[in-house]
Amino acid sequence: MDVPQAGIGRVTAAAVVMAATLPYLTIKILWLTGHPVGVLDPSLMNSGTMVGLNAMTFGMDLVGLCLALAFTTRWGMRLPAWLVLLPVWVGVALLAQILIALPLTLLLQGPGVFFTGDMLEGWVYLVVYGGFSLQGVGLAVAFALYARDRWPWVFAYGAARTAVPFQHVVGRGSLLVTVIVGGANLYWALGGTAGLDPAAVAARTLTGTITQVVAGVIVIGGAVAYLCLLRGHTPWAVAVAWLGSGYLFAWGLYSMILVVTAGPLTPKAPMVATHLVELFSMLTGLVLGLAGAFLLIERSGGGVVEAAQDPLEGPQREGDREPADAGDR
Repeated sequence: MDVPQAGIGRVTAAAVVMAATLPYLTIKILWLTGHPVGVLDPSLMNSGTMVGLNAMTFGMDLVGLCLALAFTTRWGMRLPAWLVLLPVWVGVALLAQILIALPLTLLLQGPGVFFTGDMLEGWVYLVVYGGFSLQGVGLAVAFALYARDRWPWVFAYGAARTAVPFQHVVGRGSLLVTVIVGGANLYWALGGTAGLDPAAVAARTLTGTITQVVAGVIVIGGAVAYLCLLRGHTPWAVAVAWLGSGYLFAWGLYSMILVVTAGPLTPKAPMVATHLVELFSMLTGLVLGLAGAFLLIERSGGGVVEAAQDPLEGPQREGDREPADAGDR
């Protein structure tokens, strides 16, 4: 198999990702080794929960670095598909929120938004979120170019409407749940208070409001794009459905981890309604992601296995057979 060599665009985007991960990885190494640089309350880093979360996020960024390296090499084109698609699905979704919400927040609040935290010094937020933004852009571009070379059929237009009833059931069911989940985020972003503790309402910030708006739009858009994908294959529908399902799963899972660990990052006020929304987000994203993967496998033709035939031989039919005593003529 002739593996295409990475072009200058893919190499450049991957290099940006690798460079952008280094400051974050350095900060995490310092924190994990007992050097809480930039932390306003160093005692926060001593808890087992924070050590575990720092180790987890360090590992996630390290995976992003390895993926970027893989996108520039020939061996990266030979990796098992799941080993590439799963971390990119989660990573791009996590970074997308920052990539979309951060410019809007800076536009409305200015750079001062980085210096209003109560846990970290302002320069830490600036370095971390600036790095995340570069990672998000670079990873999305590098992966798109990588996928174009490895799975070019995904970028082709035109495909028949899928005839698998299960896919339509999943599509309609996911749209119903995402309308509820996304609608709840939009409702709270617009000032709604139902289901929220008064302490949580009082602690609202513009950054949180923008994040909820972004979440509501992305998850509903992802479910709508999946329904469009069932009716025909278009690259934009694949991209939006990919982003929406990954966003649901990745951020839902992250929120559930914070709830279960009950660490310093977990809201102190009761958040039953928002926790339920995040739980259903995670489950819906998982179902939608799996259904989308099966749909793409079906469209790729990878699930069709035919018996080997001679290159000049057509498909055999029952009426093509001749009696055994036909003899030579």
